[in-house]
Amino acid sequence: MISDHALRLQVLDELAWEPMVNADSIGVTVHDGVVTLSGHLESYWQKRAAETAIAGLRGVRAIADCIEVRLPDQVQHNDDEIAAAVADRLDWVGAIPRGAVKVLVEDGFVTLTGMVTHQYQREAAFRAVDPLWGVRGVANQITIRGAQREIGRTDRVREDIRRALERKGVPAESLAVEEQDGTVTLSGTTRSLHEHDIAVAAAWAAHGTTMVEDKIRID
Repeated sequence: MISDHALRLQVLDELAWEPMVNADSIGVTVHDGVVTLSGHLESYWQKRAAETAIAGLRGVRAIADCIEVRLPDQVQHNDDEIAAAVADRLDWVGAIPRGAVKVLVEDGFVTLTGMVTHQYQREAAFRAVDPLWGVRGVANQITIRGAQREIGRTDRVREDIRRALERKGVPAESLAVEEQDGTVTLSGTTRSLHEHDIAVAAAWAAHGTTMVEDKIRID
């Protein structure tokens, strides 16, 4: 297993390599594979880019993102301007049913609510909002109303998820998959946070999934 010192150096190298973030503004500490990011960046999408950049590193078990978003003076916007921009942006995303997502903005923090039928629509709403100037954070509280599964499809759902994991190079034998009434429960282990995220995404992609209970351990 990689040491915390070696992992910290890899995280610093990866942040320096990522062109979307200013690595000089980010502090990094590592304890038992948990990476804590501190400092400040100019936008929420840069904060997200820092998380994404290091999530795939071997040895990263979890990320605590304490980076503060400090918007430049020239892109400061009040809440009603941000809310209007978010609403317009959501209307232009074809993956999201028109009117399905509601928006609340308070001090630059955006809360998304409403109901959609698939996880990719929930994710599309988040991705539409997080790059906007003025946004300091996004809480995605959109719920999923999945299509009803056929009776007796539980075994098929488990097998579909396992095949999806194998196609992406994630050892399915190290994970247990259970499904009941639209809730998929994942347990077992993955080798990295990146593989963990692939497993969770595969569970969400299964037809009829309305909730994923994540009990995976990262070794």
